[in-house]
Amino acid sequence: MSQPRTIKTATKKRATTARRKPATKAQAVVPLADFLGSAGNLTLAQRKLLVDQALLLLGENYVHLPLKMAMHAVNPLQRLRVLRARMERQTTATMEAEWMFHREMSSIFNSVRDLHTNYLLPVPFAGKIAFLPFMIEKCHDADGTERYLVTRTVTGYQAPQFGPGAEVTHWNGTPIARAVVLNGAIFAGSNEAASRARGLDSLTLRPLVIQAPPDEDWVTLTYVGLDGSQQELREQWKVTANLPPMTDLDAVSETSASMGLDLDSDEKSRAKKALYVRDVVELERGRSSAELAVPAAVGGADLPTTMPGVFRAREVVTPSGTFGHLRIFTFSVQDPVAFRDEFARLAAALPQNGLIVDVRDNGGGHIYASEFTLQTLTPRRIAPEPVQFISTPLNLRICRRHQNNPSGIDLGPWFDSLDLAIETGAQYSAAKPITPEDGANDIGQTYLGPVVLITDARVYSATDIFAAGFADHEIGTILGVDDNTGAGGANVWTHGLLAALLNEPPPPDETSPYVALPNGANLRVSIRRTLRVGKLAGTPVEDLGIKPHETHRMTRADVLEGNVDLLKRAGELLAAMPLRRLDLQTSFTGTTLTVAIDVQGIDRVDVYLDDRPISSEDVTGTAAIDILDVTPGQLLRTDGYEAGVLVASRRVTV
Repeated sequence: MSQPRTIKTATKKRATTARRKPATKAQAVVPLADFLGSAGNLTLAQRKLLVDQALLLLGENYVHLPLKMAMHAVNPLQRLRVLRARMERQTTATMEAEWMFHREMSSIFNSVRDLHTNYLLPVPFAGKIAFLPFMIEKCHDADGTERYLVTRTVTGYQAPQFGPGAEVTHWNGTPIARAVVLNGAIFAGSNEAASRARGLDSLTLRPLVIQAPPDEDWVTLTYVGLDGSQQELREQWKVTANLPPMTDLDAVSETSASMGLDLDSDEKSRAKKALYVRDVVELERGRSSAELAVPAAVGGADLPTTMPGVFRAREVVTPSGTFGHLRIFTFSVQDPVAFRDEFARLAAALPQNGLIVDVRDNGGGHIYASEFTLQTLTPRRIAPEPVQFISTPLNLRICRRHQNNPSGIDLGPWFDSLDLAIETGAQYSAAKPITPEDGANDIGQTYLGPVVLITDARVYSATDIFAAGFADHEIGTILGVDDNTGAGGANVWTHGLLAALLNEPPPPDETSPYVALPNGANLRVSIRRTLRVGKLAGTPVEDLGIKPHETHRMTRADVLEGNVDLLKRAGELLAAMPLRRLDLQTSFTGTTLTVAIDVQGIDRVDVYLDDRPISSEDVTGTAAIDILDVTPGQLLRTDGYEAGVLVASRRVTV
């Protein structure tokens, strides 16, 4: 890494020089200007092809197009048509610079404010990140004043009085709060909170596959140093390779078809791990969301986990008591059952008097993983959120080809309604869940203590679905550090997957309108929109998101001292919630099963054997029930009630 330049200011007696220790071998970086010098070789014909295919996806596959045109007064199809018409008047000699084409395409896709619907840049941008060697986070003073603090630096990076705790005041001469808003308008999120969160992230980190490269080769940072002095720093943008994604999203597979993933957040999450959490990268051996054969702990206070890039579990001591804290960094996994089981195992190893589930910065992933996990926290039966296609001839064609699940992607539940839509005039298909309902309920509740879910405006996609399910099934209290989640409620497919669905199983559809994209470029589109269940049944998640029950503004202590005030507030909420306990002990005498029950916060227990009702008992402390003619291996379920309301459930294989 080259040295940043320090700029002399009026409050300094002499200029100082920033120093950077040698980069580790894992950090092969080049200046942005050098990287861009070798980029750009799309022909005019290839650009026309990209525009044509974008028109196809947005016009025929994009489920949120009517909503976005209405809510945000945009018309991406017309912008693409205008761009395409202008290309007809261009030649190879007169066509605009490639960076201008990428910027216009990105702007058109960003205009719909849909984090799932993206123009993905071709090589050499794909797989690369542009970054500055530090992170900035927002916090608040007691009076509500916003502060922007440096919270992390790349290993070995040094600058005068710079590091965690330095306060950034200006960005290229613009007050930092204004710079965040202006930057957020470029990478618009579904709501104001999401736009600002993306604007702040993108000041220092940009995945080049999804965000146009920075216009500036360097930034000038004005900050209050650690000693209170006024400082300025000039820092170059650098480019390096990102960690690989979890799965091939273009492949025809159940995993790729079940993705609810904000690619920008996922790319940034992997980039932050590569830049700042090298111990996790080493444990995963460079494989994103890897499942280890032997559990390992990243921090000294953490519980060992087989998924160190996915979970962090530990006890936290607050003034209100000691509780469990289980951070979920991503739902991007290949095996949703393994994800659910590891979550349940970690939760069981934590204090049972209260659990803080923290999904901040989680851009989503496998929708099954998010909805399979909800059952472990509630006695209620989980109703997975239903989704809808927009009714178009092309979506009908895809569903017809896969209505009988010939390739592992079952689109049969949506076919009949799409087939009738031309006659009925329905805008959308029937609403059916992606997640199998049996899988969302096959193990039931495993954690009986009270639960608080922590969210922020970077929560997207499958994590939005998780938060919506948490709210809709009334599992616990949602504590937000922002006023809303990212509000990205959709299943997302790539152009590559859509094309493959008309080619598999063989023989391929020779009339498919999808054409291979040049130079590794790609497009993503919200293909199925998500609807709420419960009291808000039928309400879309997109743009509306999930509002928290309580809001906590991050403090200086939060961003610099491990979320201490945030966890204190979560502890207060947990301590105010009722504590339930439903413990079971079973023993056999011949074919008679004796069930010893010990409860707290429960006044009635219903007992089932292989889902057949056996007994209903009023219990205030302990009780014993004998069940005749029981065979080992049968499933015993006990449901606990308080004042007629189901509040706890246990399942045991006897």
